[in-house]
Amino acid sequence: MKSLVLACSMTIMLASAAAQQSNLVTIGTVDSIHSQLLKEQRKIWVHVPHSQPANAQANPRFPVVYLLDGDRDFAGVVGTIDLLSSVNGNSFWPQMIVVGILNTNRTRDLTPTRVTSGLWIDSNTASVSGGGEAFLAFIEKELIPYIDSLFPTIPYRMLIGHSYGGLTVINTLMHHRNLFNSYVAIDPSMWWDNQHLLHETEVAVKTGSFTGRTLFLAMAHTQSPAMDTTMVQLDSTEGTLHPRSILQLSRYLGMAGEKGLQADFKYYDAETHGSVPLIATYDALHFIFKDYQLNFQDSYFSDSAFRLAAFLSDHFKNITSEYGVTSADGSNLLPPEDLVNNLGFFVFGKKQFTKAEEMFTMNTTNYPAGATAYKYLGDVYAAKGDKANAIKNYKKSLSLKENDETRKKLDQWEK
Repeated sequence: MKSLVLACSMTIMLASAAAQQSNLVTIGTVDSIHSQLLKEQRKIWVHVPHSQPANAQANPRFPVVYLLDGDRDFAGVVGTIDLLSSVNGNSFWPQMIVVGILNTNRTRDLTPTRVTSGLWIDSNTASVSGGGEAFLAFIEKELIPYIDSLFPTIPYRMLIGHSYGGLTVINTLMHHRNLFNSYVAIDPSMWWDNQHLLHETEVAVKTGSFTGRTLFLAMAHTQSPAMDTTMVQLDSTEGTLHPRSILQLSRYLGMAGEKGLQADFKYYDAETHGSVPLIATYDALHFIFKDYQLNFQDSYFSDSAFRLAAFLSDHFKNITSEYGVTSADGSNLLPPEDLVNNLGFFVFGKKQFTKAEEMFTMNTTNYPAGATAYKYLGDVYAAKGDKANAIKNYKKSLSLKENDETRKKLDQWEK
């Protein structure tokens, strides 16, 4: 975990340092949209994956992460997502567009109810509170259509929020749950308005349906240093209201599992309210996309009867079904070209010719413009003594891309 945080921090620092030079390295673009509902101009920061790996499909489309407090957390979230979304063809989660929503009046937008007084509420806070529903209307009716009209999106959306933003995440899940597919609430301020939303959550999880929705809930150590979560739950002082409210929320969400909600809760004993967002986002992505990464077993390569090509094809079909991540034309996501070639070459080296042939043939079907799979197919047929098919595939590979090694192999077989 420390190495991940260091890597993300380095990514962010390098991007920031580069931005001071004449040749900029950027992680996003600044944009804005005029909101008729809020009657103001809203600034957004947008990150679109731009450094596509060699095995990426042409014109890909991406899920979208909507990030509250975008001016504060944008760089960290973008770095975390990019770090493990293109790992040698076997990513932990998909590449994603990130939309950071910058604040104009944070208290107004991220609180769901109006208050006049209460614990930790001053007159300034009270006077602007309760604009959460109008803010969500802006996201639903103006911002999301705007993003979908300009960028290559797929209809899979995630909402991430911290503190008041986490309160907004829970409010959205309870009252507008079809707006997003997955939700990340990081140390949410469930104490707000005498736990008004917390009480609504208790009712919502008993009466509503959450099928197809996923939530990751994170809690930092905000109570006295010596207090653990058991002691927090037994306490009734003001100092523990924030963590007590989150712990109660986690119990309600456990009940929502019976209504279809996939939920996970994690307590970060070593993190503060301010330090928890980056680590919690990393863990949330792992939970939400837990079925995205390929998990290989040794038997897949040692057992000559195991249909490795079919396994890969089925895995990516399941990703399409579960997350809606598709190929550019909207069809099932395809196994990455380089990954298939590399695995095919590996089993070819183990003399599992049938398995290797199936792998390379799959790539010639999925990526007909790729010369490498035809070259390897030629090698497979050559090893099997099938001269006609070896020559055929070497010629096809060379028609796509000239290669000295392939040319020599073809000349040898044509003699």
